[in-house]
Amino acid sequence: MAIELLSSISSLASLFFVLSIVPQIIADLNSDTQALVDFAAAVPHIRKLNWNSGTSICASWFGISCDSNGTRVVAVHLPGIGLYGPIPPNTLGRLGALRILSLHSNNLNGNLPDDVPSMPSLQFLYLQHNSFSGTFPPSLPVQLHVLDLSFNSFTGSIPSTIQNMTQLSALYLQNNSFSGAIPNIDLPKLNILNLSYNNFNGSIPSSLQKFPNHSFDGNSLLCGPPLDPCSKVSPSPSPSSTDFSSSPADSQIHDATPKKKLGTNSIIAIAIAGFAVLFLIVVVILVCCLKRKDERKSVLKGKAENDKPKDFGSGVQEAEKNKLFFFEGCSYTFDLEDLLRASAEVLGKGSYGTAYKAVLEDGTTVVVKRLKEVAVGKKEFEQQMEVIGSIGQHANVAPLRAYYYSKDEKLLVYNYMRTGSFSALLHSNRGTGRNALDWNARVKICLGAARGIAHIHSLGGVKCVHGNVKASNVLLTPDLDGLMSDVGLTPLMNFPATISRTIGYRAPEVIETQKLNQKSDVFSFGVVLLEMLTGKAPLQAPGRDDVVDLPRWVRSVVREEWTAEVFDVELMKYQNIEDEMVQMLQIALACVAKAPDMRPTMDEVVRMMEGIQHSESKNLPSSEAESNAQTP
Repeated sequence: MAIELLSSISSLASLFFVLSIVPQIIADLNSDTQALVDFAAAVPHIRKLNWNSGTSICASWFGISCDSNGTRVVAVHLPGIGLYGPIPPNTLGRLGALRILSLHSNNLNGNLPDDVPSMPSLQFLYLQHNSFSGTFPPSLPVQLHVLDLSFNSFTGSIPSTIQNMTQLSALYLQNNSFSGAIPNIDLPKLNILNLSYNNFNGSIPSSLQKFPNHSFDGNSLLCGPPLDPCSKVSPSPSPSSTDFSSSPADSQIHDATPKKKLGTNSIIAIAIAGFAVLFLIVVVILVCCLKRKDERKSVLKGKAENDKPKDFGSGVQEAEKNKLFFFEGCSYTFDLEDLLRASAEVLGKGSYGTAYKAVLEDGTTVVVKRLKEVAVGKKEFEQQMEVIGSIGQHANVAPLRAYYYSKDEKLLVYNYMRTGSFSALLHSNRGTGRNALDWNARVKICLGAARGIAHIHSLGGVKCVHGNVKASNVLLTPDLDGLMSDVGLTPLMNFPATISRTIGYRAPEVIETQKLNQKSDVFSFGVVLLEMLTGKAPLQAPGRDDVVDLPRWVRSVVREEWTAEVFDVELMKYQNIEDEMVQMLQIALACVAKAPDMRPTMDEVVRMMEGIQHSESKNLPSSEAESNAQTP
């Protein structure tokens, strides 16, 4: 009886405890919600946050993450969404459990309110690439791991209290206006430091001399390892060597000294020698300038011709404050400096530039496209980026995640597609042992691409075109859905140069008129369909001196009633798909009709492709199909 009584009391106590803390949990989450609502209401922003009070803050609010129990907000990620103006106090500072605050690459300005950097649970603070001013935050939590205030307008010195931040592993203060001597920062976990391009002076503390030169570049009054050694102060000159007001006695002594006068011949000789020396100096300067100019040209030429993995950021200046602009819905939290530090490899060179696979320090993998021959200014470029951002909201269009613009460099950031492109999967490693694309997979990929192009055409009437439809611009998801890439880039480019690189896909009228339209996109897609059906490249070379484009070759074969000779030999092992291949061939030939008016629209192409029926059983090689047919 006593045991049952104790058990009942224990259960009641537990129930009472749970009931007592539930209101507190709800109150904490409601408090966090209200703090974010107040922040959004007080800080203007270009991008919509879609923070709806009627939805779950932890499940559906953009940029907001909660703890595993869904009781407190622990992370706010709002990079590059167009926030501008100062951060008002008593908004974000009320997020008592916040561990990560990322507001980089916006236009925030003014002094940082004291309650933001001093949040008790804060561990990661990313405020780089804004316009904040004021002094170094006076109070920072001791558990802070990463502090990034780079590319702002902070002033003043670094307080010695930074020594209390024993958990700090990365400190980025570059490209500000900090000044004064650098304190002796001896933190056990600090392994990344960047104080470059400020106004620090004096010698570098011994505790920081382990960091590389570039950590301190751009501080002209800074010295000591790893920079140049500090020069010793020379002794003050003696009065006798500097006092030019001689005493009377001295005057008499000087006056008494006999003086020699130079003759006319000596003066002429000195003058000639002086002119000769001056002439030699001028010649040397001119030779050095010409040599430097030639070296600069050769370097630039080398960069253009020899695309090494690290080249995609070669035009970005260290001190330049242009920012990486992220589109709404992007979950990436890196900045431009992170991107430039990433290891990279060339994926390929296309009509619009070179694509690189970039792996950031945190393991994030993206694709960076370095554009070339951009023919528009910054305003037109940014307007077109907005257009591309809106076009990318479709399941069959590869979304643009971020972009960077400067005078010498234009970079675009996309998701990395591990499966690669349709062209690579279709044409690479042909031969024995190859895992060939079956019929259903090919149709699925091309149908996805067709839907993507149709979506582009539906947005802006006759002027909205892709302009660079080809198999290598059809990217693949792991499930082999086709996504169109390089969307919206044609209006940015030097048009004749771009067209010259798309030989094999370009419509005949484009060669004559130098104008792209939706029907030229249809022609290019028809070539992609012919590639899918034949397994052949867009250009064929039956003889050394004869290059034939794929549509012309297919027409010649069909004209001779050798239709079966058109299809890829890798498809011939599948049973019962010939009728479907012939139907798809008819669609492709309609798309590559010589007269633009005879070509279907992309909406019609999608409907025709969807009308072609195929099943999984038809995808089996003939031996497998026969085996399955015998199975009861």
